Parts: sequence; C-alpha cells; structure tokens
Amino acid sequence: MESNERYYRRRAVEERMAAQRAMTEQARAWHAKLAADFAERAQLTTVAITA
Repeated sequence: MESNERYYRRRAVEERMAAQRAMTEQARAWHAKLAADFAERAQLTTVAITA
C-alpha cells in the first residue's frame, strides 16, 4: 500500500505535468494550485512523521 507522503508527492508531480499540458490559463492555474496543495501535504506528512 502506498504511504500518504508518497501519494501526495506523486499527485503533486502529476498536477505539475497537467499544468504544463493545460490549454488555457485557467486550467494551468488550477493544476498549479493542486500541485502546490499536494506538495504542501507531502511536506506536512513528512514533518509529522519526523516530529
């Protein structure tokens, strides 16, 4: 089973790639926001594990 941290990191990468492929600025911004949110969750998960 995939850990939460790994899932969030994978989703952040997927959303960054989707942002690069997006046809409109609105879609690009949405995918970039999702990527940032998933990256932040991955970071918080890592901090929670090591704390």
